[in-house]
Amino acid sequence: MQTWKRRVRQLKKETYAIYIACKDPRVPWYARVFAGFVVAYALSPIDLIPDVIPILGYVDDLVLVPLGIILVIKMIPPTVLTECREKAEATMNEVKPTSWIAAVVIAVIWLLLGFFAVAWVGRRLPK
Repeated sequence: MQTWKRRVRQLKKETYAIYIACKDPRVPWYARVFAGFVVAYALSPIDLIPDVIPILGYVDDLVLVPLGIILVIKMIPPTVLTECREKAEATMNEVKPTSWIAAVVIAVIWLLLGFFAVAWVGRRLPK
């Protein structure tokens, strides 16, 4: 159990380090854009696939987020990433980041999907 807690803590630290790297001008623009999406999704209080859906609900948390973080880490220059990790380590205990913008975007996606599902079912019902 301690191993999992340590890994989760490490994942949170990496996410925050990537967030700091997003703001660094030494990081290529494409890496900043991709990192922004990964960090926003990782810090969003709402998941794209809700956790109440069996198995699939945890796929994003267990596969998509770590995979996104791994890809972003490969795009960021090593010296910048080292500095960002040090900053993240120093501030992780003081700050609990949350991405409410990503939460709103995900909520809008769910609302649009719901609207289109209702419209589609409405068209299929006999009149």
